[in-house]
Amino acid sequence: MTRHTLFGVALDPLTMDETVQRCLDAVRRGEQIEIGMVNAAKLVNMRRDPALAEAVAGCDLVLADGQAVVWAGRVLGVRLPERVAGIDLFMRLLAAAEVADIPVYLLGAQQQVLEMMIAQIGERFPELRVAGSRNGYFGDFEQEAIADAVADSGARLLFLGMTSPKKEIFTAGYGKRTGAHVVHGVGGSFDILAGITKRAPLVWQRMGLEWFYRTLQEPRRLGKRYLTTNAAFLAMTVRELIHRTPSAGSANRSHC
Repeated sequence: MTRHTLFGVALDPLTMDETVQRCLDAVRRGEQIEIGMVNAAKLVNMRRDPALAEAVAGCDLVLADGQAVVWAGRVLGVRLPERVAGIDLFMRLLAAAEVADIPVYLLGAQQQVLEMMIAQIGERFPELRVAGSRNGYFGDFEQEAIADAVADSGARLLFLGMTSPKKEIFTAGYGKRTGAHVVHGVGGSFDILAGITKRAPLVWQRMGLEWFYRTLQEPRRLGKRYLTTNAAFLAMTVRELIHRTPSAGSANRSHC
């Protein structure tokens, strides 16, 4: 499938079902795919952080994690069929892994949160095979050893519950070394599954207000960040729209 370019970033126009199937096909064929997820904030930060932009661009699949990205695509004539939220993809893959007996590795979050999440996953997916796990607090010098530990575990799906750009940098540098057929960065999903933070109700998600719901939970930490990145994303969209729309003078000259 041909990728579509939005804000200079190549995105894969896949639905959730298509994405899950691509991941399961990779496991079946013994291929390796690294998944990059982009929302409004990340697209803004990619313009400020070349290392993050390079890491995302190097992923085999780059998906629209944020509803705002889908809406911006519509405004700018870039068709993205639907939002593929990282946490929803995470849950779909866990369910599929349980059915197909695919071993998974869980890397990220604080140790206590990680243990709470694994307990919750055990209740939801009792037959899921967790090949290994580790908290997400480690230095750069430990990345190689961690990748080797994942490889030794035999895990075929690797989920990274870490913030950006740490998870993207780890994926770019060591994703292949882990031996996992699918590497998926799921951000704060570990905290949600552990019950530490609450996810926005479905109606908020559909309205593109999940960021606002999160801000209400952590206003001091997230308020300024979201307001800044959302304003920057809106400005990016407007500039791109102006750039793509021919001026009246140009339109008139085209008919001369």
